[in-house]
Amino acid sequence: MECTLMHKNVPVLGLEIDAELGNISKIGDIFDERHLPVGTEMNAGKPNRKSLNDWWTGRSIPASRDGIKGALQSLGEYNTSVLAAKSYGLSLSDQYWLSPKGMGLKWEEVNFFQNDFSKDVGEILFGKVPEDKDNISLVSPDNTSDGWLRKKWIIAEGKRILMKGASNPFQQEPFNEAVASAIMRRLKIAHVEYTLTFEGGKPYSLCENFVTPDTELVPAWRILKSHKKDNRDSHYTHFLRCGEKLEIPGVREAIDKMLTLDYIIANEDRHYNNFGFIRNADTLEWKGFAPVFDSGTSLWYNNLFVGSAVESKPFRNSHDEQIKLVSDLSWYDSGAQGGIREECAEILAHSDLIDAERREKIAEAVALRCKRIEHIRLGDE
Repeated sequence: MECTLMHKNVPVLGLEIDAELGNISKIGDIFDERHLPVGTEMNAGKPNRKSLNDWWTGRSIPASRDGIKGALQSLGEYNTSVLAAKSYGLSLSDQYWLSPKGMGLKWEEVNFFQNDFSKDVGEILFGKVPEDKDNISLVSPDNTSDGWLRKKWIIAEGKRILMKGASNPFQQEPFNEAVASAIMRRLKIAHVEYTLTFEGGKPYSLCENFVTPDTELVPAWRILKSHKKDNRDSHYTHFLRCGEKLEIPGVREAIDKMLTLDYIIANEDRHYNNFGFIRNADTLEWKGFAPVFDSGTSLWYNNLFVGSAVESKPFRNSHDEQIKLVSDLSWYDSGAQGGIREECAEILAHSDLIDAERREKIAEAVALRCKRIEHIRLGDE
């Protein structure tokens, strides 16, 4: 399929998509190099095809998604990259899309921020069969949603809302998102607000899309690829250098707050694809750090031993080591800790799978970690 990679209504690059594999098979002419995806590697003045395919694959549903094999069979598709191409690669995270040759499409006509989309893909990803299974529509932002938990986009009162599921044994992730929201609200950390809902007896988290038709999320892994890493630099130092070179405001301060939050909730999966930066999609001006989101894989979500040491990401393997990277805690309000134990326990009490003992242990562990942050702030450690 011959098409043009578009950034809203800006033609960026000519390319071809393999109809069977769904990957980028050929690179054509560059129309506007400034609008290439951040971190695209160049060879002799042309975008590297492997680099662009890495970016393209990164905006497709991962093969690790819960239930994806059965969903692909129901949708009659070979892989998730083909699925993404069938909906022009459109996303609710950024403004890139594919315009097939000869169709004359405009961004205003096809984007999911301003136009309705099909519920079919989302229903199938949740293990449901659409009523009209012979006329399934693939026009959906669910084709370009990342992460391993089941999720789907819905429209409620004109707002784009992401609905995300949970994993066994405790189905704890949605409750963890609500706890993280409560903690960040107290500490005045810019964040995406999560609420709880239940469907078919199962818990889900809900959050409104924080990307607008004029902005976009550039994930951290694209920032890391924007400049070559010096072998002497750690990944943390390299990340800060990339932020400086791109002239993104407030990088270190925002990372300090995110790492503090991740220490408090014992987040095990703050990978480079679930934090990032916001830029204006028209002017390419960097607005700053994205509000903190996707914190559900925390609070010993699948661990019987609450309070035990867990792995951390992205800069250090240990939370005790990663918290040492925080350069400034003057913003941390110790008064905000008051009542956090009780609020945490109250949120977790909405779950039928988290018994009272586990609930209290989690709440106590959170309170203790808050106290340790205060000790670090005061220089007691």
